[in-house]
Amino acid sequence: MKRIFLLVAFLATSLVYNSYAQDHSDHTQSGDLLNLYYKTKDALVAGNANLVASKSAELVKVLNSTEDKTVSKTMKVSLLEHAGMIAESKDLKSQREHFAGLSNGMIALAKSTKLSAEPIYQQYCPMKKANWLSSEKAIKNPYYGNSMLTCGKIVETIK
Repeated sequence: MKRIFLLVAFLATSLVYNSYAQDHSDHTQSGDLLNLYYKTKDALVAGNANLVASKSAELVKVLNSTEDKTVSKTMKVSLLEHAGMIAESKDLKSQREHFAGLSNGMIALAKSTKLSAEPIYQQYCPMKKANWLSSEKAIKNPYYGNSMLTCGKIVETIK
């Protein structure tokens, strides 16, 4: 009788643990996407093309392993296209061009999926006519880096 009770308790515990772990995998994947996007943006702000390519390559890897219920196939294709072009390039100007497309996809994803418990700031550069996401209110423009670091404004806070 004790063995049966222990076996049932063990099975119940493992089932609860497995379902708990599965429930949070989507959030972890989406959080990884957002963090790698932020790291790519920060590397663009710093003007470090090699780091931009490296972080974008990591983003591509996470996107490829992300489940379709986390990111739709259509959105994944778009994000992979732009992140892949950024990862393949060592030219900062080209990387910044593709970052606009990547940002548009990430903004759509952030508005349709909870990517973070923290607020996400959608920021806009009037010179480039392009948006990006940031974890902080301070403007650090990834499209122009040091030449126009504070050019931009917050247009929306995504919660």
